[in-house]
Amino acid sequence: MTKPLTILLAAPRGFCAGVDRAIQIVEEALSKWAAPVYVRHEIVHNQHVVSRLEDLGAIFVEELDECPTDRPVVFSAHGVPKAVPAAAQARDMVFVDATCPLVSKVHVEAERHHKSGREIILIGHAGHPEVIGTMGQLPDDVMTLIETVEDVAKFEPKDPTNLAFVTQTTLSVDDTAEIVAALQVRFPEISAPHKEDICYATTNRQEAVKVMAERADLFLVIGAETSSNSKRLVEVALRAGSPKSELVASAENVDWDWFEGVETLGLTAGASAPEDLVQGLIAACRARFDITVEEITTAEESVVFRLPRVLERT
Repeated sequence: MTKPLTILLAAPRGFCAGVDRAIQIVEEALSKWAAPVYVRHEIVHNQHVVSRLEDLGAIFVEELDECPTDRPVVFSAHGVPKAVPAAAQARDMVFVDATCPLVSKVHVEAERHHKSGREIILIGHAGHPEVIGTMGQLPDDVMTLIETVEDVAKFEPKDPTNLAFVTQTTLSVDDTAEIVAALQVRFPEISAPHKEDICYATTNRQEAVKVMAERADLFLVIGAETSSNSKRLVEVALRAGSPKSELVASAENVDWDWFEGVETLGLTAGASAPEDLVQGLIAACRARFDITVEEITTAEESVVFRLPRVLERT
């Protein structure tokens, strides 16, 4: 007799509007200019997405100087330092910026604070492309990266009454709230974003996991090791009460020994993971267990971002 397994399936999950737009930008660029189209950095952090676009004719590189000047280049959804489009213009290249509009909003906020003469704190993870892109919007030494509450205690500003903070869009909502609270206790006059910088999709996916986690004996998050928002979902599941939580790239990466004693599985996908990977994992479970799928809906998403004008069809 096949063992029963209840799958709690998070909704919303998977692609957000910024990821949808970025992938569509590469597809439309290939349609408009034909292959090859170069893409600086992974368009989104998911190897399945990258491989599919490579099959269509996209070539992924890490630096602009790896691109020929006679082919178009797309900048990834994470955003790039200002020096990158400036270098593309200097080389007379055709380029399309696929930066998520919610990341661009953070860039604009940082510039506004800089023009107002404020010293800026960026809450984020060192080395993440979004952090590199945001810090690269302004001259060196005007933005300080803060990763933890401990960093807040060590930070010595030039003028504690003239500070502002912005954040990476894919952080843990709860961890960021702790860091913001520490900043506001230490620097009561610090300027905050008009609207929270952590994007709606990150927030919604974390909220869904929080609702489901206590019921799940095991929680699986489909996403890449390089995906910040996916890794945060694993942490959120553990913090919200699931005894075990794992990040998997696809069904092929599941260790079925994890399912020993598991009656209820929580399942979600990071914002750059395609839905076919979710369905593939459900199918792999169906081949081994007598499954019941219960979709847990905590929010409805209807956000759509327009494509850059250069790609809009007439």
